[in-house]
Amino acid sequence: MTQAATPAGGRLPAARLLVAALWAGSLWALGYIAAPAAFAVLESGQAGNLVATLLTRQAWLSIACALLLFVLLRVSKDLAPARKRFLNLLVLAMLACTLVIFVGLQPAMAHLRELAGPDGVRASPYWTRFAVMHGVSQLFHIVQSVLGAWLLVRLR
Repeated sequence: MTQAATPAGGRLPAARLLVAALWAGSLWALGYIAAPAAFAVLESGQAGNLVATLLTRQAWLSIACALLLFVLLRVSKDLAPARKRFLNLLVLAMLACTLVIFVGLQPAMAHLRELAGPDGVRASPYWTRFAVMHGVSQLFHIVQSVLGAWLLVRLR
């Protein structure tokens, strides 16, 4: 009987796939379902506040999933070294996207929203800078979403 056929041997690949699916699924659900829905039904400021909160929670989930995947990949004996390195690079790239958004862009965008005051960022002189940062954030989210799909495919 091969290691993959044993109950313990099947758990590690299943755990890796489950964590990756949780991570990628959360990215897709937030970015392509929840955030657009929030802006469709709420006033822009309220939607922005809701999505910012969701993005913060999603960032912490991303960090946890990345750390867990690093551990799971490290202890995996069923993966060839080259495949393990590639998977680690995918996880690292996804984590980098999270950190750029969470540590770099989100705080800067929140600061611009504060500077804009009660009339909102769209009515402020900070709108162009905010819009550029928002576009860059969306680009990183798209890249991270594609990397998540790639990770899922490569983990099967």
